[in-house]
Amino acid sequence: MDSLDTVYTEATAGLQQAKTVTELEAWHRDVLGRKGSVQLATRTVGQLSPEERPVFGKRINEVKRSLSDAYEERLAALKAAELRAKMAAETLDVTLPGRRSYPGRVHPSTLTLREIYRIWGDMGFQVYRSRDVESDEYNFELLNIPAHHPARDMWDTFHTTTPGVLLRTHTSPGQIHAMHEYCPEPIRVILPGMCYRYEQITARAEIQFHQVEGLAVGQNITLADLKGTLADFARRMFGPETQMRFRANYFPFTEPSAELDIECFLCGGKGCPVCKYTGWLEILGSGMVHPTVLRNGGYDPALYSGFAFGMGVERIAMLKYGIEDIRYFWANDLRFLEQF
Repeated sequence: MDSLDTVYTEATAGLQQAKTVTELEAWHRDVLGRKGSVQLATRTVGQLSPEERPVFGKRINEVKRSLSDAYEERLAALKAAELRAKMAAETLDVTLPGRRSYPGRVHPSTLTLREIYRIWGDMGFQVYRSRDVESDEYNFELLNIPAHHPARDMWDTFHTTTPGVLLRTHTSPGQIHAMHEYCPEPIRVILPGMCYRYEQITARAEIQFHQVEGLAVGQNITLADLKGTLADFARRMFGPETQMRFRANYFPFTEPSAELDIECFLCGGKGCPVCKYTGWLEILGSGMVHPTVLRNGGYDPALYSGFAFGMGVERIAMLKYGIEDIRYFWANDLRFLEQF
């Protein structure tokens, strides 16, 4: 019993001498641990008489409880003292500027799309949204591209597991949707959206890209209206001094068909790697709506005519901002995106 009292007295003194949490943890290990002084004191129980053992057991439990309570109290006090010291040494200066926030930026494709919307909106065209997943009928058949027609080789198509359902290869199917909705009223719409083609990814080609289709249907619309409208768009998009030319081409859903080129604004038409030394840059394809397409849309080609055009948004952005690789648009590289 006397040895237990001695252990208690020494343990209490050691507890008060602990000045840090680390020292207190060492005290707990030396006193109340599995090999601590209190646990070692219990080994003397074999030396006691049967009458003294219950008294000794009760006493040792009281010692353990008292020392444990004293340990918890001392631990809380030391932690509070360390916190106060740390706060005093690391005072927060509220007058210092906070961390700078970096606002997000508009993607270059979105910038170009917004500018295209504004230009065509000024000319009286409204935005018409069409679906990304199309049927073969709308994507090809109703656009004068029947099954097994060689013109289908112009579009590398993503087909789904459902027969006749595919990801649209161009925004032209929206022409039929718009005509079915507005017929027999005149139409002035642009149809922006994503297109998908199963082809090799290179600096000039991607498997997905934005496209903006345009459609105007009404009475007495001529090729002169098409040329004048597209010329106005090109000058608004690339500058009032922009020189342009129309080249004959073939599209199944327009007749006649033409592509619009602008003079290379990097070399002034003298020839450079960007324009492939031709002096011209292609920006869009166009033409007068084919009578078969008008008829499939519900319009009588004897009474109505129209023109259509289509442009790749990323291609326009590449020309406008001098971007050399279309893959940058989808790489999510901040070094590229923060330039806009």
